[in-house]
This record gives sequence, structure tokens and C-alpha cells, in this order.
Amino acid sequence: MGYRRKLRIVIGIFKDKASLIKTTLSTKSHASSIRRVIIRATSHGAPSLTSDNRIAAVLSLGQGSRATASACIQALMDRLHGTKNATVALKCLYAVHNVIAKGSFILKDQLSVYPSSGGRNFLNMSRFRDGSDHENWEISSWVRWYAGVLEQNLMVSRLLGHYLCSPPGAKDDDKRGKVSVLSNLDILNGVDVLVGFVEQIGNVPESLHLRRNSLVFEAVRFVGEDYRSVQREISIRVGELGERMVSLSGGELIQFSSCLKRTEDCKEKLSSLFGNRKMNEELWELIRETKINLEEMMEEKRKGKVPAIMEDNSGELTRFGR
Repeated sequence: MGYRRKLRIVIGIFKDKASLIKTTLSTKSHASSIRRVIIRATSHGAPSLTSDNRIAAVLSLGQGSRATASACIQALMDRLHGTKNATVALKCLYAVHNVIAKGSFILKDQLSVYPSSGGRNFLNMSRFRDGSDHENWEISSWVRWYAGVLEQNLMVSRLLGHYLCSPPGAKDDDKRGKVSVLSNLDILNGVDVLVGFVEQIGNVPESLHLRRNSLVFEAVRFVGEDYRSVQREISIRVGELGERMVSLSGGELIQFSSCLKRTEDCKEKLSSLFGNRKMNEELWELIRETKINLEEMMEEKRKGKVPAIMEDNSGELTRFGR
């Protein structure tokens, strides 16, 4: 480690200590105690992983009132947006990810509506750059990538009606049951958003060697868990649409085909990122078989060999010839 980097770490540590002293002297004791928890969980210093105890302290702030949870998210976002340090930014995003995956409902709720209504790019890290040295400049690309993945995570969760990291009680059979009652268009739109998440994960920085950095490694591992959940969600919807293929319109068949192709286009990048550990060959086989059946169905519809299907007023499907 070079002299300049060591000096920067020491300066960062002193900044954290100064911030902690400032919160101790503050007259707003409750808000100050919350800021202390956030500072300790996102400290400067060597790029080592935040301890479980400090993450647990952040999550515990969601066990109280809505005001406390709101103050926690505000302090975390202030820390994220106020830093130019790649290590601090990654630790902030790691804390955000833990809120999404393990936080209480009230804490997740405060995060999902930040700053007022959530939305795309609300973490606002697309322009983050740490130019202190070459390595931190490269790590900055991982900060931007991680923030984009977390934003997409929240967007997908809002669409699905549940968080990707669902509680143990949420079984795939229950999810299939909920998907089975959706319209074709709703399922297709769900696939489209889920594939967008896969594309965001696959939009990985070129500096894959930096996965040796403990913070980057943990971010990738954590995102891998989300990716597993996304694979299951896609598999459920692709399977359902595969069974309904005959009822899809020409436009819906084209949209479905496009989603499958976009997913396959990500496979190589995802393999590079996760090292084949989270490839789920069953999903890729399902996509391959569905694409074959889809192409056959599109060809048959073009030739007029498939009867049109319409829904009558009672909601029953009715076939009629051409």
C-alpha cells in the first residue's frame, strides 16, 4: 500500500472520529445517536467488510418508530451522497442492500419512498468518481454498478408486490399460484422488468480483477443472491407463458421472444461475474426449449394453422376458426 493511500486512510479515520465527537456534543441526542450508528457502519479506513454487529445496529433502527426508521434512512443517504470516498460509498450501499434484504417492513418502506416517491436512479450515484488514485477510480465503477443494481432491485420489488429476498415462508408454489391468475400482458411486463434487472447485473465493470477487494467481493456475492431470486421469478413466468402460448397475440409473441433473447444475451457476462456458480442450467434449458416452441408457434400463426382465441364476457376462453 502506497504512502498516499495510507495517509488518506488515516485522514479518513480522523474525519470519522471528528464526526463521532460532533454527534456526541450535539443537543439533538436521538438524531445524533442514529448518525453515530451510520458512521460506524460506513467508516473510512482499509476496505474491509463491515462487521455483522454494525450492520445489525443499523437494522435495529427499524424496530422502533417510523420517525426513527426515517431518520436512519436519511442519515444513510446523507452519508452516501456526502462522500467522495469509494470505500465509504460501497459500505453505504452494502448497508442499503442489507436493509432491502433483512430490514423490517418499516425500514424498507422508508427506503422505497426516498426521497419522496423513489423511482429510477434515486440513489443518484451515476456520476460518482473517486479520483484519489487509479484503484479507487476503478472501484468507483463498482459503486455505480452496485447502486444501479439496488435501484433495479427496488423497482422490480414494487412491480412484483414483494421483495426479491422473500421470507422463508414464500414458496415457489405460492408464487406460481399468484402468477397463474395474471393476464398475459401483466406476466409479459413482469418478465420484461425482470430481464431488465438481469441486464443491469450483467452491465458489470471491466475491472473484474477487483473482485479480490473484500467489499467488491461481498457486493458481488450479495447481488448473486438477488440474481438467484430473479432467476426463479423469470422461470415461473416463462413456464406460465409457455403453457399459454396458444393464447398469445402476435405482438405478445414478439415481446416474449425479445425477452428470451435479451436474457440469453446476458449469459456470458453473468458467467464471467459469478464464475458459473449461479448459472441455473434448468432456467437456460427452459428458455432454450421455450424459444423453439415459440418460433414454431409464431410460424404456425403466420400460416393460419392456429385457431384464434378470444375471451367472452364470462371470462371463459372461446376458440373459433378463421
